[in-house]
Amino acid sequence: EPECRVLSIQSHVVRGYVGNKAATFPLQVLGFEVDTVNSVQFSNHTGYAHWKGQVLNSDELHELYEGLKLNKVNRYDYVLTGYTRDTSFLAMVVDIVQELKQQNSNLVYVCDPVMGDKWNGEGSMYVPKDLLPVYRDKVVPVADIITPNQFEAELLTGRKIYTEKDALEVMDMLHAMGPETVVITSSDLQAPLGNDYLIALGSHRKTKADGTRITQRIRVESPKVDAVFVGTGDLFAAMLLAWTHKHPNNLKVACEKTVSAMQHVLQRTIKSAKVQAGEGNKPNSAQLELRMVQSKKDIENPEIIVKATVL
Repeated sequence: EPECRVLSIQSHVVRGYVGNKAATFPLQVLGFEVDTVNSVQFSNHTGYAHWKGQVLNSDELHELYEGLKLNKVNRYDYVLTGYTRDTSFLAMVVDIVQELKQQNSNLVYVCDPVMGDKWNGEGSMYVPKDLLPVYRDKVVPVADIITPNQFEAELLTGRKIYTEKDALEVMDMLHAMGPETVVITSSDLQAPLGNDYLIALGSHRKTKADGTRITQRIRVESPKVDAVFVGTGDLFAAMLLAWTHKHPNNLKVACEKTVSAMQHVLQRTIKSAKVQAGEGNKPNSAQLELRMVQSKKDIENPEIIVKATVL
């Protein structure tokens, strides 16, 4: 298989696993060449009591890209992006993606449109509000695979999700905006398996040569893990990139492998964190860092412990 190259534009932490630190290792383990642009360099993620570091601005991003271009090493198979706080940086990412798509028309842009989440049913944004129109009008239209949570899918489409039927219609609206693969990574929909499960939904829309459209839709129910982890979305998007590459026309298998690997990593992490915290103590941010290296085998070849249902 010819080498497959990913440009990952995400945050970097010295200690721990979020952004590029959460995405690079799994992609490398799964056989991808990963070129990383660190949109920030922080000592650790911002869930800790303290953090320090630097932020890359859009001009600096452009300068790095220019260096690649001058050396004619700006041919990529994938671009991966996640959490971003700055509109001009995001706009620059779009410019770069569009130029890379001119270099390689088969380039796949995997975008996690990180904007906010729901807590106890109430949604709130944790990035500046002016990022929403940029994602909606500029980023999503050039993306091929997007991984919003329920709240982000609602923001992008301006439509609330109360039922699975709503969610499928929202995914169709998102397809109409550009991406051929949409995965709603988490939702507060009622899982058929019960309250201890979290629902994710996926939709893959292909247009055949004769112009007919086929849409494959799936539901994945995974056991809830009782802890707040950071970096899970970044890990999810990276593994989804890898498994959709390996199973291009089978979203069901790609999602089963991604979610199963996710479960293995989270179970190992919570078990280990509880041991470190000691009996009866709540694990802290440092103890809850993803057990990435320890999960190498699960990432490479995940035992399928979560099955997807075709809808």
